[in-house]
Amino acid sequence: MPRAGKRYEAATEAVTQAGPRDLAGAIEVVKSNAKAKFDETVEIAVRLGVDPKHADQMVRGTVVLPHGTGKGVRVLVFTKGEKEKEAREAGADHVGCEDLIEKIQQGWLDFDRAIATPDVMGLVGRLGKVLGPRGLMPNPKTGSVTFDVGRAVREFKGGKIEYRVEKAGIVHVPFGKASFTQTQLYDNAVTLLEALVRAKPASSKGRYLKGVAISSTMGPGVQIDLNTLSGLVKS
Repeated sequence: MPRAGKRYEAATEAVTQAGPRDLAGAIEVVKSNAKAKFDETVEIAVRLGVDPKHADQMVRGTVVLPHGTGKGVRVLVFTKGEKEKEAREAGADHVGCEDLIEKIQQGWLDFDRAIATPDVMGLVGRLGKVLGPRGLMPNPKTGSVTFDVGRAVREFKGGKIEYRVEKAGIVHVPFGKASFTQTQLYDNAVTLLEALVRAKPASSKGRYLKGVAISSTMGPGVQIDLNTLSGLVKS
């Protein structure tokens, strides 16, 4: 552990001294510092010019990353009737309704994303206190309450992620693995930043992208020079 700590401190000092970089340069640094024995997740943190305490400045949505996240996603679908077959054929890991609701009420949470058809949301609503705080509650705004369950399952399995601004006005989102190529991480980051810009609330005034940094699970954060993003995304 002390050796790992020294490596982290040295990497942090080097990153700090070098200052902000463009996106491609930041990704290169993050990849070079990802030296753990496991495939580290690469995450982006974006500080937005919004105040989430006001409902009209909440930033939330989904985006399909072109290269996925590198993580297998276990998808659960709440539905009944013919939609059960559609969900299973699309690759859903768990399909059902009352039986799954009962399992979850007993403490089972062996899934990463939950989808529901609108006709069963009255039943699924019972799970609000369990799924809501964990970010697992199906929501029409994220495309997880829909009759097109086949498409929804395929999107979440294929790299669709959800983003939501936190109380401090920051969005934290994983967008790949250290084993990804630099091009894959770059494409995913640009796609995500473009989605955040499109989600800018009309009530947000002044600079919208106020800070961007990326890091790997065990590595230091690398600041991105916002001026270098102007040609990639409009803020």
